[in-house]
Amino acid sequence: MPQTEIINQLGQVLVAVVTPMRADGEVDWAGVEALIDDCVTQGADGIVVSGTTGETSTLTDAEKIQLVRTAKQVASGRARIISGGPSNETAHAIQLARESEAAGADGILLVTPYYLKPTQSGVLTHIRMVADATDLPVILYDIPGRAGIPLTYETIVRAAKHPNVVAVKDAKGDFAQVSRVLNETSLAYYSGDDTHALAHAALGAVGVVSVTANIVSAAYRKMFDAVNANDFATALSVHRDLEPLVRATMTHIPGTVSTKYILHGLGRIGSPRVRLPLVGPEDAEAALIEADIDAVESIPGVDFTDFRPDRNAAAGGALPRIPGAARRNA
Repeated sequence: MPQTEIINQLGQVLVAVVTPMRADGEVDWAGVEALIDDCVTQGADGIVVSGTTGETSTLTDAEKIQLVRTAKQVASGRARIISGGPSNETAHAIQLARESEAAGADGILLVTPYYLKPTQSGVLTHIRMVADATDLPVILYDIPGRAGIPLTYETIVRAAKHPNVVAVKDAKGDFAQVSRVLNETSLAYYSGDDTHALAHAALGAVGVVSVTANIVSAAYRKMFDAVNANDFATALSVHRDLEPLVRATMTHIPGTVSTKYILHGLGRIGSPRVRLPLVGPEDAEAALIEADIDAVESIPGVDFTDFRPDRNAAAGGALPRIPGAARRNA
């Protein structure tokens, strides 16, 4: 499928949005709306809800589907809405894919089944059955650091034969495999690691699914506009400007936690709360994040002069009223 068609279907600058929560751990729906609107206004043309960064493992099914509906309403045609996850259990993944489609999702980000460590044959069956269950385009999510297993070259090539499988989000960093798959299939690639966004683009990736873009969607828009214009010098300049902020969000603690900590410090979400077993940064971790931010000079779309981190507000984690895995249909 041509790159322009993929971008029209799924977007180019995709934000893996956090799920803003109140101090008690319940979803802050007004905060969700404000964050998504801010990202889209800054230039994001794709929003991924209930992915890893959105704390999918602790969300109920009802919350996941409501996130799709809310994002669709807020974006109002300005950005594509991608439903993340959806599950490491095939039957549950099928159910969520169908419900996401009914709720208005424009695509499915399908993660490699995590924890169970199935064989590649099992992974391929999982992919095909979920892709069969919906008419939506499917992005495969290759992240062995979380899933425990990779998507092998052979599995990706076989999965690419399914008409609904159109792209890969790569968080593995195997650039040789990326090049080979791009040469031998019609799949598109999205960078799934903020540190590698420009490197993936140089190999021919169509875009990025970014965590740091929660904070600076405008910068990633500028980077990929430069890529589209073959202006590598500008793209590299943005990459270098982003480096300390990417380090702050992605290297010390889980990206969900650090991103919420930073967004709250900027006054863009009402609470930095995460759901257990995630917890807010300890003092030493917060200090590392803040030191990296001190190294930020100038990035489009953000001003850190009024950054006011609140370690007390971020401390600990919350137990929601309804456990996500135990009450799927709550």
